[in-house]
Amino acid sequence: MKKKIAKGTRTIALNKRARFEYHIDERIEAGLSLQGWEVKSLRESRVQFADSYVLLKDHEAFLFGCRIDPLPTASTHVSPDPTRTRKLLLHRREIDRITGLVERKGFTVIPTAMYWSRGKVKVEIGTAKGKKAHDKRADQKDRDWQRQKARILKHG
Repeated sequence: MKKKIAKGTRTIALNKRARFEYHIDERIEAGLSLQGWEVKSLRESRVQFADSYVLLKDHEAFLFGCRIDPLPTASTHVSPDPTRTRKLLLHRREIDRITGLVERKGFTVIPTAMYWSRGKVKVEIGTAKGKKAHDKRADQKDRDWQRQKARILKHG
């Protein structure tokens, strides 16, 4: 019998800061090259990638700044590096398209979410442009208004 996994448990981590700092234009699913101890740590959701970014170099994509803390029961013969550079697994066409956006149109590539898909870890990366200070203030104002409106409708 197969075990049913709840929808909410498939997400490992979200980069909420990315939605506040950037206008996210396009999202792409990428695989992630990991070591065994990293997979075990991800099952325990021991990851932080709020300050991480994607670098495109020599027709390859790499994830920088993602911190995966090792479990205390990690193997003794492996010396875990929590902030090592991890390779993103993308097709050549996808990398070329993203490279064109970054070089020509001034986009940046950031990770927005990490989740499980069919037993494999996937990273959702987004091509994004940075927001100005007034855009951030407007978003904050809209969020506050939506929250206030919901309270008013709830209490009548």
